[in-house]
Amino acid sequence: MNVLRKSILIGFTVLGMAAAHAQDAAPAGHHDAGARKEHMQAKMADMFAKRQARLHDQLKLSTQQESAWANYQAAIKPAPMSGTPPDRKAFAKLPAPERMAKMLDFSKQRQVKMEAHLTALTAFYGQLSTEQKATFDARSFGGGHGGHRGGWGHRHG
Repeated sequence: MNVLRKSILIGFTVLGMAAAHAQDAAPAGHHDAGARKEHMQAKMADMFAKRQARLHDQLKLSTQQESAWANYQAAIKPAPMSGTPPDRKAFAKLPAPERMAKMLDFSKQRQVKMEAHLTALTAFYGQLSTEQKATFDARSFGGGHGGHRGGWGHRHG
């Protein structure tokens, strides 16, 4: 279970870093920041929906399992990014203990979300057959062909 939590945390961290990098890499003045944010959110939502549709098809769920799938999907659906991103320059000027405290608060918020995802995952997973569990394990959270190929948790050589 701890590996699952770490996997989810790493996934959210990577998504956050990618979002921050995309904002930094975009040329200033060419696009409205709000338009970039909306475009990125739409693209991420589309990728999420496609991945979930593939997983749904691979699991071959029974009609009795469909409601559990719907509940699981509702619980794990990525929330749109809200608010304004923190000012990096202001953050960099904070004393180290204050920066660390802010990072810890952010980490706690992510952990609360991950715990809610885990609760939903556990409820859904309990509805699956042994064969479906094997498929789910292989296709989600970096397992087998479903996640970060060659990334963390995989041995090379």
